[in-house]
Amino acid sequence: MRTRLKLYTGEEDTGYAEAPQVKVRLDEVCDILIEASRFRRTWLSDFEGEEIQVSEDLYEVISAYRQLRPGA
Repeated sequence: MRTRLKLYTGEEDTGYAEAPQVKVRLDEVCDILIEASRFRRTWLSDFEGEEIQVSEDLYEVISAYRQLRPGA
């Protein structure tokens, strides 16, 4: 039986691979983000456009808080 070679043309490339996900406790992330924001760390601005996934109930609490907090 002969082995058949396949010519790669790049047309089968489906795009970017999905980044791996890591589970982290909210309190750990909050502590780090609060400190980075307080000291205006430049790396924080590198991720401004990133999307994060949160539970539906946390999103509801965050949304309600954003509407209730006093304006600047």
